[in-house]
Amino acid sequence: MPPTSPQIGATYIVATGATGAWAGQDLCLAGFTDGGWRFVAPREGTVAYVVSTSVWAVFRDGAWEIGSLRGDNVVIGGEQVVGARASAIAAPVGGSTVDDEARAAIGQVLSALRAHGLIDS
Repeated sequence: MPPTSPQIGATYIVATGATGAWAGQDLCLAGFTDGGWRFVAPREGTVAYVVSTSVWAVFRDGAWEIGSLRGDNVVIGGEQVVGARASAIAAPVGGSTVDDEARAAIGQVLSALRAHGLIDS
């Protein structure tokens, strides 16, 4: 259902199953003009910025991906800080001298890396 009092220039992503003036315009971009609603069907790779949530939306494989980022790496200040996920790292076990504090710290680092998806489990 479209907003009841849109401002000229306001643009929205139409949800599936929309009603009212947006009926039959599923997944389109709906822009409000002085002549009423205008619709643009997205093409593969269409990108839109969602102001209400401050995230990007990309039309991919027939659906909007909202808030997801894709890429091969993240570079900040000219330095790569995140790349492709690395293979799993085994948790520390065994050894002739057991250092419980070091093992706990290493375990926490591994858990954090796994939680962020930087290494496999």
